[in-house]
Amino acid sequence: MGGLRELAASFVVPGPAGVSIRARLRVSPQDAAVLTGVGMFLGSLASGDLATRSRQGRVQDAASWAERKRALTVSSSARWAGSVTKATDDQWALARRGQGAEMAWLRGQITRIEARLARPLGLRGDKRAGLVSGYATRTEWHAKSRRLRVLQDRLSALESDWMAGRVRVVRGGKTLARRRHHVDEAGLSRQAWREQWQAARMFLAADGETGKRWGNETIRVTDDGQLSIRLPAALAHLANAPHCRYVFDATVAFRHRAGEWLDRIAANRAVAYRVHHDVLRGRWYVTASWKRMQAPVLPLEAALAHGLIAVDMNDDHLAAWHLDLHGNPVGEPRRFSYDLSGSAHHRDAQIRHALTRLLYYARRSGVAAIAIEDLDFAESTSRERHGGNKRFRALLSRFPTAKLRARLVSMATEQNVAVVAVDPAYTSRWGAQHWQQPLATSRRKTTRHDAAAVAIGRRALGHPIRRRTAPPPHDRRDCAGHRTAQAGPESRRREGPRPRAPGPRTRSVSPGSGAKAGDQRAQHRSGHAAGWESWDRDAPARSPGRELTSCADRDIGLQDRARDNVGCRLVPGA
Repeated sequence: MGGLRELAASFVVPGPAGVSIRARLRVSPQDAAVLTGVGMFLGSLASGDLATRSRQGRVQDAASWAERKRALTVSSSARWAGSVTKATDDQWALARRGQGAEMAWLRGQITRIEARLARPLGLRGDKRAGLVSGYATRTEWHAKSRRLRVLQDRLSALESDWMAGRVRVVRGGKTLARRRHHVDEAGLSRQAWREQWQAARMFLAADGETGKRWGNETIRVTDDGQLSIRLPAALAHLANAPHCRYVFDATVAFRHRAGEWLDRIAANRAVAYRVHHDVLRGRWYVTASWKRMQAPVLPLEAALAHGLIAVDMNDDHLAAWHLDLHGNPVGEPRRFSYDLSGSAHHRDAQIRHALTRLLYYARRSGVAAIAIEDLDFAESTSRERHGGNKRFRALLSRFPTAKLRARLVSMATEQNVAVVAVDPAYTSRWGAQHWQQPLATSRRKTTRHDAAAVAIGRRALGHPIRRRTAPPPHDRRDCAGHRTAQAGPESRRREGPRPRAPGPRTRSVSPGSGAKAGDQRAQHRSGHAAGWESWDRDAPARSPGRELTSCADRDIGLQDRARDNVGCRLVPGA
């Protein structure tokens, strides 16, 4: 029978490697016509280069790349050809990685279906033993066996493409290409779809060059916002400035990170630009991006020196709680709600707003770290794992785990707040078991998500999730008599037996005085140097003084000593 899985160590998520900012271009009709013509011309070159690169397959070297670049330079320019070939190589590599990920997913699905088909119908599985459940009915078993053949055929075709180096890429997007056959269902006209298709296939992107004026020779934006592009050789007749350049009437004004962008272009450091057209809004945008210096990752101990904000990510809110360095919840739990329904732009705006409020809360709390779960629902959205619960599968599919984490890291880096990723195993279960009830009061109802946030924070801090150490087991000496301990034996004021104070255990003698002061050895008192000496009737007197002669006399002497607190010895008949 298997036990709990091994937990991964917490770590500080490194910051983003690049920066991207965007501004709107309020272009004139003439500027829009020039941008459209240049974008469609370069897009056709990019489509042809992608087809050439796809035919080459896995055979790719410097000679073949140079040949592709020379072919494009004739009709455009060396810089445009370099940007097109680089974008083509990146797109081919992305499609190649997608093939590998799809093959891994198909193999996992096939393995799970085969395991469930081998089990008897209706047999329940055992997670601890690693046994999957059998299918409920014969009909479901037959449907899954047919699906198994479909997945095996897909895997066979994909492996054949992988070995041959073939990739399947659609410039403009596969979704938009398929929408061409369902324009009525999408609520579009054929002309509207054609405009979106042309805008998606345009190519207006140029890589930056360090040491060149303003950081880019192909698409240039000056410090006063003047935008100009280097026209391809085939469109040189459209130039309105020397050196085959076209200067736009519209100016660029970056609102976000404008100071950082100005510092880069003033030092002639590389800045890449991309111009694209949003057909639905009827707007043109320019995006500037550059690589940033990778800052050293803050050590985990330094990030957690002042505590942290523990966050439990859910479908409709972020449950956050402030924890101090010792793992104790501070203040009240917080909830930052968002709505993941609607369009992608709406979901993205909701996430940004929730993360902004979370970062403000972290700054007010005076912490330098936020702890989140290292979630990945890529394998959990399969129908084989949650086949009978379509609503839960849809919830996992739309939950933006990667986007939320990437955006949180990017926004937290600007606020000098570290993001600590922890293993998500058992946080909800153990948090509810150990923290939900103790943190609930008559005025505060602690939810399961709040308790999970506390569990996440304690795991990031290196503390156990449970509140107390289990008591010792039953044995011959301690029959579960000790209370549970939260600290080590050397810690003061721990939950355990109190240390014995020096002095006798009688109310007649004050602590710290008397013959037994400081002597706390065994209860058997014979042989102690400071204890009462044993009385032997036949032993000769060791001194000519007075001494006890019988038990009765000794009891009388004890009573007198307790009353008078004097140290004289009694003699017979006294």
